[in-house]
Amino acid sequence: QNLDGALLSIWGSSEKDVWAVGGSLWNGFDALVVRFDGTVWRRATPGKTDSYWWVHGTSSSDVWLVGEKGRITHWDGSAFTEIPPLTTATLYGVWAAAPDDVWAVGGTPDAPASPNAVVLHFDGASWKAEDIGETRKIPFFKVWGSSKDDVYVVGDAGAVWHRVQNAWKSEGGVAKSRLTTVAGCSATEVYAVGSREILVSDGTTWKSVLQAGADPQLDPLKVLSDVNGIACGANGVVIVGGGSLKLRLVKDGPTKRWETDFGSEPLVDLHGAWADPTGAYWGVGGQFAAAARPNAKRQGVVARYAPVAVSGVLLP
Repeated sequence: QNLDGALLSIWGSSEKDVWAVGGSLWNGFDALVVRFDGTVWRRATPGKTDSYWWVHGTSSSDVWLVGEKGRITHWDGSAFTEIPPLTTATLYGVWAAAPDDVWAVGGTPDAPASPNAVVLHFDGASWKAEDIGETRKIPFFKVWGSSKDDVYVVGDAGAVWHRVQNAWKSEGGVAKSRLTTVAGCSATEVYAVGSREILVSDGTTWKSVLQAGADPQLDPLKVLSDVNGIACGANGVVIVGGGSLKLRLVKDGPTKRWETDFGSEPLVDLHGAWADPTGAYWGVGGQFAAAARPNAKRQGVVARYAPVAVSGVLLP
């Protein structure tokens, strides 16, 4: 059986506690939240039709979900709590450094007169808006950090903002197009992706992985689809995107090599990625790129890559 919405983000506190979130994206169904206990996927019921775009947390009893119309929802291990919205913009990303240190970002794509460059912070007591210095009316899409004092935000027009200690600085300029996701393996290996760009930073300087000669193993023909999600794991890096794009940066001691699973199941657009503690990769997606149609299902999909093969399932 197909889910009525697409899945946009996946995260877990362990391989036996995995959350995937999304929704019907204006097609009229309730927000989509499913949870895996290591054996069975079950649907959760936070309510409302406003879709979720991202999920992250610090434990099985501290999970944050964000989405449309400034929606912020918290799971405390027993119940969902809706936080009064601080913005009408969609919140596309959330990242929790600790239970009392959480960041959420968002905006309104292609609508400069609407709320944009949205950055919100939770200090354990309340959420507050933060001005990081972005003067352009652009949306932000994701936030990630290696620690509470090393946080990145990416967004439209190649925007990259880096918070070191308590100060934000712009590190944009390498990419010219939309950057949709940022994630890293450490403070000295941070990736930002979006459109058909893959960037990497050593914590100080950004460079394009796709520039001629930068990585001869990564043939540009393998990234003809938009890159949407990236995650780091024990075995390397996974990238997912449109048109069943699936790339893996395999680390074997001091050497690295790119491998592609493009064209393997599932043959759908993928949006979010996560690596579990065992080293397995997870991707989620569905028909999120299709135009909105009332009561049309977007067929959410979860894909999991184990050391042997890629597998995809339509969830009940």
